[in-house]
Amino acid sequence: MVAFNYDDFYEKIGRENGWDFSDINVTSEGMTWRFYDEVKRICKPENIILDIGTGGGEAVLDIASSVTLVIGIDLSSGMIETARRNVLNSNVSNTRFIQMNAEKLQFPNRFFDVVSSHHSPFNPQEVARVLNDQGTFLTQQVSEDDKLNIKTFFNRGQSYGEKDGTLKENYVDALNNAGFSEVKVFDYDAAEYYSRPEDLIFLLTHTPIIPDFGETNADFEMLEKFIQKNETEKGIMTNSKRFMIVANM
Repeated sequence: MVAFNYDDFYEKIGRENGWDFSDINVTSEGMTWRFYDEVKRICKPENIILDIGTGGGEAVLDIASSVTLVIGIDLSSGMIETARRNVLNSNVSNTRFIQMNAEKLQFPNRFFDVVSSHHSPFNPQEVARVLNDQGTFLTQQVSEDDKLNIKTFFNRGQSYGEKDGTLKENYVDALNNAGFSEVKVFDYDAAEYYSRPEDLIFLLTHTPIIPDFGETNADFEMLEKFIQKNETEKGIMTNSKRFMIVANM
C-alpha cells in the first residue's frame, strides 16, 4: 500500500480550490467559537497580523479591514497562487501572501502584534520570536476524535487510533517552553449535519480526513452505507472536534 502524501494532496487542492468550503451545506450544533472571529476580536486597527497556513486567504481577507496589514504565508505554491487570485477579486489592499515555511519565518524579531494558525502546523519558537512583547498567538487545530464515526466506519483516517488530546498537550507544552507567559485552551465537540451526500463527498475529497478517499469505487460504496446508517432529519451526522489555544507573551 502506497503511503498517503499529505504535501502533494495539499498542493493539488491549493491549485484547485484553495481552502474554501463555503459552498458546502452543513449545520453545526455545539460550536462555541468561530476562529477568525476570535482573531478579529483581539485585533486593533494599528495591528500587523501574520497568518500561518493561510491557504487561499479566504478567511484573512474577511478580517483585513480590522487591521493595518495582514501577511499570510503558506508552504504550498498552489495555495499562494489561489490566495493572490482571491486578492485580485477583492477590494482588499492591505493583505500580502507569501510562500514560506513556518518552520523558519523570514521576518524580523518582534514584528507582529498577532499571529494566527488555523489547522496548520507551526513552530512555537519561531512564533514567539516574531511576536512583540504584548503579542498574542491563536491557533485552532483538529482533535484526533474529529469525524470519529466516519473514520471508524472506514477503519482508517487522519489521526485514527491516536489518543484524543495528544496534539493539544504537545502544543501546550511547546508553547510554554517557548516562553509564552499565559496559555489558555478551549475545546468543543460539535454535531455536524451535512445536507446532501455531495456535500460530504466534497469534504472528503478536499481534505485528508479519509486519505485517498475516492480512489476506488469501494470508498463510495462504503460511504453510501455510512450515509444510510447516519442520516437524520437534520442531515448526515458526524462530529467536528476542535481545540483552540490562545497564548500571550
